[in-house]
Parts: sequence; structure tokens; C-alpha cells
Amino acid sequence: MLTHWESIESQAMQENWSYAEFLLALCETKAQRREQARLKRALTEARLPNAKSFTNFDFSHCPQLNPAPLMQLAADPGWLERAENCLILGPSGVGKTHLATGVSKKMLEFGKRVKFFAANALVQHLQQAKLQLQLHPMLKKLDRYDLLVLDDLGYCKKSEAETSVLFELIAHRYERKSLLITANQPFSQWDDIFTDSMMAVAAIDRLIHHGLIIKIQADSYRRKSATQRTAQTQSPPQKSQSK
Repeated sequence: MLTHWESIESQAMQENWSYAEFLLALCETKAQRREQARLKRALTEARLPNAKSFTNFDFSHCPQLNPAPLMQLAADPGWLERAENCLILGPSGVGKTHLATGVSKKMLEFGKRVKFFAANALVQHLQQAKLQLQLHPMLKKLDRYDLLVLDDLGYCKKSEAETSVLFELIAHRYERKSLLITANQPFSQWDDIFTDSMMAVAAIDRLIHHGLIIKIQADSYRRKSATQRTAQTQSPPQKSQSK
């Protein structure tokens, strides 16, 4: 208010506002500043990838993707309150992380707490906690977040130690808190992630019981961009026509 009251007062005098309108404008300005500060803190805590949102995602690159279910998810935080999940599956480079970040930013705008992790990094943290007999306290600590994002699940090492803590995380959050997972592998190949096929089935069962599954079939956007850049640099310059 102290920063903006003079400019608001000037506008109020020019437009002949009532005292009530002037006071309302001051309060709205204060509320907007508070919301901006809150969102900035939430983004810092969430550690989402920078410069990724729905506004700059190229949906035309994924013509077979129906964005409606995902956009509906982003428009209503009720799925977090119901401890539901979202799984985005598809090959590398099609924008899974980008879409996950877009959903996450929308949830932050609704006042939800979000934390983004590279899946293999989080699994290593959980594994270290288990070695120190602190796995359960760490899982409880992660409960403070309405949404955990596990990006690139398929890059977790297929070892008994890492598989066990990953399953314990999924089981712990089942019907309690939400997960948003991206993975290169379809469910039929999750035996490549978990050492035990029964554990893979049990993990998938918990994730999809209350979950939205988004499957993307498209060429790698990064590979396409690299090919276009290469073609541009290798194309010979056009000769100017003399008149």
C-alpha cells in the first residue's frame, strides 16, 4: 500500500472515485502483491523446470494427444484433495516433463504445495534415508506436499535397494497424497524398472487405481529441433539476383 497509494490516489482523483472505491483499490493491490509473493515462494520451493508452461507447449507436435483431460486436471485441484495420481507416458523428447510442469504450476496457483524431483535423485535420497533408518520419517516429511512430481521414472536403476524404496514411496502415498509421474516405458515394460514383476504389478495397481493416464505418441521434439537447426546451418546461402 505504501508503495502504490499515491498512484492509486491520483487515479481516484482523476476518475472521481468514492472513498469506498479508493479503499477497495488499495486492498486489491495489497492482495495482488501478497499473492505474487506467495507464488514466488511456492515456485522456489517446488523447483520446477524454468520456462515451461502450458502457454509455450506445442500441442501441434503431438497431434494424437487429446489435451482436454489434462487441461481439466489443471483447472481443478480437486484431484489432489482426493489423493489421485497422474501418469504421463511416452518416448523421450515428446514433452512429458513440460506437461508435468504445466500441471504443477497450475496447482501452485491454487495454493497447493508441489515438489519436483528427478526420479532417480529422489530414489537415492530415500535409499540413503533407509540406510540411516530414517525412511519412514522422510516419507512423512514428504507428506507436506500435496503433489510430488517424479520425472523420468525409467532412469531409476534396477536394483533391489532402489526398487524397494520406490515401491515404499508409492505404497505410502497411495490414497493419501498425489503423485505425478513421467516415464518413457509403457506399463508392459515396467519390469525393467522393478526387480520383481509382482512388485511392478503392485506399484502400477496403486498408481492407476485413482489415476489419469496420459499417453503421448510423437517424434522427439528435441531431435526434430536439432535436425531443423542442422539443415539450416548446412543449407547453402541463396545467391542474390542481379538486376
